[in-house]
Amino acid sequence: MTKDANLPVETMWEGKYIVAKKQGTWEYVGRARGIEAAVILAVDEDGCVLLVDQFRMPLGKRCLELPAGLIGDDVAGEGAEIAAARELEEETGYRPGKIESLGMFHSSPGMVSEGFTLMRATELVKTGEGGGVDGEDITVHRVPLAEVEAFIAAKRAEGFAMDVKLLLLLGAGILAGR
Repeated sequence: MTKDANLPVETMWEGKYIVAKKQGTWEYVGRARGIEAAVILAVDEDGCVLLVDQFRMPLGKRCLELPAGLIGDDVAGEGAEIAAARELEEETGYRPGKIESLGMFHSSPGMVSEGFTLMRATELVKTGEGGGVDGEDITVHRVPLAEVEAFIAAKRAEGFAMDVKLLLLLGAGILAGR
């Protein structure tokens, strides 16, 4: 355990959605109001994974991602399964018949306290076009699992940013040296 672990946490700045904190020599950010995220790994009956891309202001460009959203940002006490199903349908136009938690993960634990619950969605039913709400400008991609590596490489070549959670789909290829 680091020497700073027992020191008090100071709030350096707080906005509507994020908070910057300091604990000893460590500076980090987190979500305001204790809100967490749900990330959805959704594969349909044809073996296609649902991916989305949208403009991400901190990166200054579009980013390829798994569908995701905040838990309880509008409804206090909302469960991860409910939030994940809602976000999947809003972003992709698919409603899950079954959704299960695969556990909590942290993508940048040295800088961000935020974690996300990874959810697996199956038995998908198309209900609409997706694209998000309130001008999110989300583009939906339905990609055969066998073509994910090539699809990600093509989007990277087009200048898209890549969300770290895409490593879930690339893991076996990376380990095999492809």
